[in-house]
Amino acid sequence: MDDAATNMTEDTAANTSAAATSIHPDELARLTDDIVSALKTVYDPEIPADIYELGLVYKIDIEDDRSVKIDMTLTAPGCPVAGEMPGWVENAVGAVEGVSGVEVSMVFDPPWTPDRMSEEAQIAVGWY
Repeated sequence: MDDAATNMTEDTAANTSAAATSIHPDELARLTDDIVSALKTVYDPEIPADIYELGLVYKIDIEDDRSVKIDMTLTAPGCPVAGEMPGWVENAVGAVEGVSGVEVSMVFDPPWTPDRMSEEAQIAVGWY
């Protein structure tokens, strides 16, 4: 894994929480990996990179009841898929085995900037 992807993974892992959870650490690790994999199946139709590698996912909370709360943003507040993308994320993450429900919140603070992109995403859009 390249440094940017490692940093992104570490940043997202730091922003994935199940504080004082009753979920076994092995199951929490599997859920986290599976949720990230599901997020990597969701693409902004205008950009040839997934939302995870683009750095659009700011926070993932896994609750004791295995519901998942995700804070994410868009590359721009006026993005044409702003109304649809939360549903795409809910569907993708909701299909993960063990997830009981998904709530996606769109946040615009801090605003997204290209420096949140992994090296993989930079290559995909021709910026690297």
